[in-house]
Amino acid sequence: MGDIVVSMSVSLDGFMEGPDRDIGWHRVDEELHTHFNDHLRTMGAFLDGRVTYELMAGYWPTADTAPGCTAPEAEFAAIWRDMPKYVYSRTLARADWNTTVVREVVADEVRALKERTSGDLALGGAELTATFRRLGLVDEYRVYVNPLLLGRGKPLFAASDTGDELELAETRAFGNGVVLLRYRVTPRRPHA
Repeated sequence: MGDIVVSMSVSLDGFMEGPDRDIGWHRVDEELHTHFNDHLRTMGAFLDGRVTYELMAGYWPTADTAPGCTAPEAEFAAIWRDMPKYVYSRTLARADWNTTVVREVVADEVRALKERTSGDLALGGAELTATFRRLGLVDEYRVYVNPLLLGRGKPLFAASDTGDELELAETRAFGNGVVLLRYRVTPRRPHA
């Protein structure tokens, strides 16, 4: 059984995307892309919301045939195509590329998926992350802090009535200025 791992890039002021869903500011160079590939190839499945899935499905299935595709991009295209994927959506009629559509996030079903999957589960999308977090299903956060301030956009962490205690597991600085902050979620303690 693996863990549910959130891996997201953010600006220093906490935004995962800029206005109009802009992610062009993410500093993904060859070193960082290779790091992502090394981490993601060990996953048992990708768990995404509809928006994240459609963004990925709009590019990665054929990215390795695009002119100028780098070796890490081609490698990730193969990882993405081959990886089992679960997309959580109430509206998506169907999905391709080894993808199962799931209508609702049901905690017991997610736990059962963890039990039967070899490797960790990569969780993507801010809204899906908020739902998993609310249900106590996130085990680890891998936050890649990009060296810029956006000022506005979509925050990675939405306002919540509950907090989580985290334990620092790793930090790593990349040559392009991005810093990985890896945290394990500590078990919630009952309030006295």
